[in-house]
Amino acid sequence: MPQFAHHAPDAVVPTQHEPPIAGVVLRHDWPLSPRYVQRAQAAQVSHWLQAHGLDIRWLDVQPCVDGWRYRLTREAWHALTPDYSTLDTVHRLQDRPCTRELEIALALLASPVEHVFPSFDELCAHVDARKNTCAAGERTTLAFATESAERPTQHWTYAEDTGFTLRPQAELIEALTLATQPSVSGELFSFSCYRATEYVLLLGLAQTLKNFNPSLLKQLEHTWRIKAIASGRFHDAFLTEVGSLEQPLPMHYYVPGDRVWFRNPDEASADVVGFEGSWVVYLGQGRFTDFWRPQSHYTLEHKCLEIYYWREAVCAATTATAEPQLDETIVWAKMAALQAGLDAGNAAAHAERERILQRMMRYRDGRGVYAEGGCIDATREHLRWVCPEHARIDLPALPHEAAHHPQARPQSQPYAWLQTGTSTDAATLLQQFTPSASMLPI
Repeated sequence: MPQFAHHAPDAVVPTQHEPPIAGVVLRHDWPLSPRYVQRAQAAQVSHWLQAHGLDIRWLDVQPCVDGWRYRLTREAWHALTPDYSTLDTVHRLQDRPCTRELEIALALLASPVEHVFPSFDELCAHVDARKNTCAAGERTTLAFATESAERPTQHWTYAEDTGFTLRPQAELIEALTLATQPSVSGELFSFSCYRATEYVLLLGLAQTLKNFNPSLLKQLEHTWRIKAIASGRFHDAFLTEVGSLEQPLPMHYYVPGDRVWFRNPDEASADVVGFEGSWVVYLGQGRFTDFWRPQSHYTLEHKCLEIYYWREAVCAATTATAEPQLDETIVWAKMAALQAGLDAGNAAAHAERERILQRMMRYRDGRGVYAEGGCIDATREHLRWVCPEHARIDLPALPHEAAHHPQARPQSQPYAWLQTGTSTDAATLLQQFTPSASMLPI
């Protein structure tokens, strides 16, 4: 029976020609379990991934000092997520069925940065939260507005100092669903794109808490009866941001359930309120949310084209509008005309498309800078840990409450992961530690 070696591996260190694959790190339980229990836990995760459709031959498992690292094998990475591109992973699977859970798992396993989880339950909750967020995003249709907003009055009330809060008997999941999904409420409510992503993420979080941490859901619901958490405070309370302008994530790397910012790199049109950029949620299969048109979505290319054409749709201020406005019907007409030219094989249309994408598919400039940058952000945001033992949801202290909530701890400091061991393929792991491994289709 082969054993794991325990010398320093080359787990996430790129070779001269190959980029690193960091994948997922799952921590051991503490106090540290016996070695055979640790290995059984590693096999449990491998079985779970296989149950979601992962071919076990795609999985590389490696021991760390504090846990196990799971990532795609180099061959699977090249075949399914080359150069970290996850936008067409489902297409690359060809005829193999692909659930949303499988697409999420593949993107995490292909990651250039570590996704660390303190327990198997937390990994399951994370995938569930991303799946719920995507489902909420797909069903959301809203009216775009930056200076007005409405919510279903039977569930929400508004005050200037508290924002939209829940009525005493309203449930958060139902209230969020009615506010964002006209297929359920029969009504269309006004939102900005930033607030829309907050409600989609909050709904995904609440649905996940219902299964993984009901007591924290009650705290969250109680908080929203007192005061809404919005804007920067929402980010600080619920989200983890990955990447930076100094170390940007790859341009085509997205995990379903990510919140994504596309910046408007044109200074003049970015001065129009509401068109500084566009906040969306990545849905998977190369699709980003379009909250404003029913049954619609954006591709990365379409989003770049739309934001580019904003600069050609600015309308000067008039006596009726004190500030410049942007006429989106002009944007849609230009995009339709370009698409018609592409469909007709028009050389000028193809040249125009390439010119625009070359300008827009660059990392954005820094805050306040409008130079040579494009619309692609360097970072992504996703929901934090939620399970009772490890939750990092940072709810504010409410009046007459203690500042510390046992189920809602502040964000933890980053872990410094020391690595030992050598890579071990998942098939070998399963053969070692599970009696049914010989039955696996490998």
